[in-house]
Amino acid sequence: MRLDNSMLRAMALAGCSLFVLAGPLHAQEQSAHAIAMHGKPALDAGFKAFPFVNPQAPKGGKMVYGVVGDFDNLNPVTVRGALTTARGIFNDTEFGNFVFEPLMQRSPDEPFTLYGLIAESVLTDDERSFVEFTLNPEARFSDGKPVRVEDVLFTTRMMQQQGVVRPHYTNWLSRVEKIEKTGERKVRFTFNEKADRELPLLLAGLPVLPEHGFDPETFGNTTLEPLVGSGPYVISTVRPGQLITYRKNPDYWGKDLPIKQGLDNYDEITVEYFRDVNSQFEAFKKGIFYIYPDANPRHWATAYNFPAVANGAVKRDEFQTGRPAVLNAFFFNTRREIFADRQVRAALAMLFDFEWANANLFHGAYQRTSGYFDNTHLSSLGQPASALEKKLLGDQAADIPADVMQGAWRQPVTDGSGADRKVLREALSLLQASGFTLKGSQLVDASGRPLTFEILVQTIDQQRIALGYQRTLARIGVNVSVRQADDAQYQLRKQSFDYDMLVSAFNGTLSPGAEQVGRWGSVARDAPGSFNYSGVAEPAVDAAIDAMVQATSIEDYVAAVRAYDRLLISGSYVVPLFYLRDQWLARWDFIQHPETIPLTGYYLPAFWRAASN
Repeated sequence: MRLDNSMLRAMALAGCSLFVLAGPLHAQEQSAHAIAMHGKPALDAGFKAFPFVNPQAPKGGKMVYGVVGDFDNLNPVTVRGALTTARGIFNDTEFGNFVFEPLMQRSPDEPFTLYGLIAESVLTDDERSFVEFTLNPEARFSDGKPVRVEDVLFTTRMMQQQGVVRPHYTNWLSRVEKIEKTGERKVRFTFNEKADRELPLLLAGLPVLPEHGFDPETFGNTTLEPLVGSGPYVISTVRPGQLITYRKNPDYWGKDLPIKQGLDNYDEITVEYFRDVNSQFEAFKKGIFYIYPDANPRHWATAYNFPAVANGAVKRDEFQTGRPAVLNAFFFNTRREIFADRQVRAALAMLFDFEWANANLFHGAYQRTSGYFDNTHLSSLGQPASALEKKLLGDQAADIPADVMQGAWRQPVTDGSGADRKVLREALSLLQASGFTLKGSQLVDASGRPLTFEILVQTIDQQRIALGYQRTLARIGVNVSVRQADDAQYQLRKQSFDYDMLVSAFNGTLSPGAEQVGRWGSVARDAPGSFNYSGVAEPAVDAAIDAMVQATSIEDYVAAVRAYDRLLISGSYVVPLFYLRDQWLARWDFIQHPETIPLTGYYLPAFWRAASN
């Protein structure tokens, strides 16, 4: 079944029109029900429900999700010794917030807008020098105790502990000068000189943890003891590394809020863990869990020939979305000497044969990724640098290749053989210009050291891609090994930057901002657990991120993002791979979803189980 509705496309275009029509930000002189990064929220204060939900969706029944991986922790904010936190606890991009909730809830139907949840309203000024939240008087934790300003103060105080909590939280709070209680239900964050215009929205996404539920002395420790939160579910069963079950809280305080209509529809949710994707899919086929997101074209085209598909018990949906491309890539670890030279990285990046991989591994389903914001109006591809971009880049513009500045640069297109001689010669020429020579069948540097490195992968599919890349690199004397690590080892090595090259991905965004610091900013380069996989530490990149988050007009914002895109492209920090335009999802037919989906794609919290099942 293929979903193509006019509202979806209208909202996809709104991702552009919101930016075009909104113009400069205006003062927010009184508390509001929502806050948007640019322009106004799409929904007025009196809205009854999100437009992409079914407010009359049946309630009840059990949902079982299946994921690959492991977990050893229920604390949603710590990085100390944790393998990974159990899925669904908080800020889960697929499943939502089962246990802990943020002050305000982000809408997947808009580029960057948050609506009131624990905080019923928000106040800021034109300069965004502060933000003040007024807590909903009905907000309660699952043990019945009210959510207080003191809980917000406790949470932020604990999150300021460097090396204990996830670094993006401490980074956000480092830009706050003062946090104070300004009323019985009001908490105000006053910002310092490091703050930016995005900070009020980031702070609105903070979880609120109960002061009475944590010991400050052990706050950063991992735990497998069920925690008390304010969300719609409580933790019922925990089997570390195997499953976690959440039970609906019948006294959930927020069930009548407009943003909660049509959501949280199950009485019970279990997340089952599997060792690998093969065992995961076999379990889905047997009905052990009920939804299988599939991003593998080969698998989507060939794996669904089992009886439940033939008799209609399993449905396959294709969703058209307005979401930007995922940045799926090989990440160079520039902390390693071998990848310190930009020209070496650029040469090696040329040698991934997308045309061969797409035809032989993926049934031609993928689009090639070239930049960091592909499939959005924010991309620099096809857009010559404007005068405003050139002004932002300053002297740095001279270091960006002319074709990147002109918007004409693309990844090389090969003949699809995996051994395109033209591309091989061009890459080899760049490497020789960087001091490498062919010695027999091996490429060596001026000291005679071979050009060799390891690619760390997590899954069989990543391994297949890496092996194809390995074969092409070997043709010019680059010796590459591919190591598949189990989930625990992969997570540990990723968090400590213990790899030469890593296969990973970043979700695309229509509103890039402060989260980019954690991906590409200097401050995140050596922060354990950060997402700066490539080890980027460039003042020009930092300045571009700052320009993005400080922009007060749409013109300034788009110029800053495109300048940033050009800097990252010219830095050759990754080998960009590919992306899918649409989303694919297999589901057992008793799991149903709204006909309308939000801008960014299907939204699992809005699904439900048919009343008769």
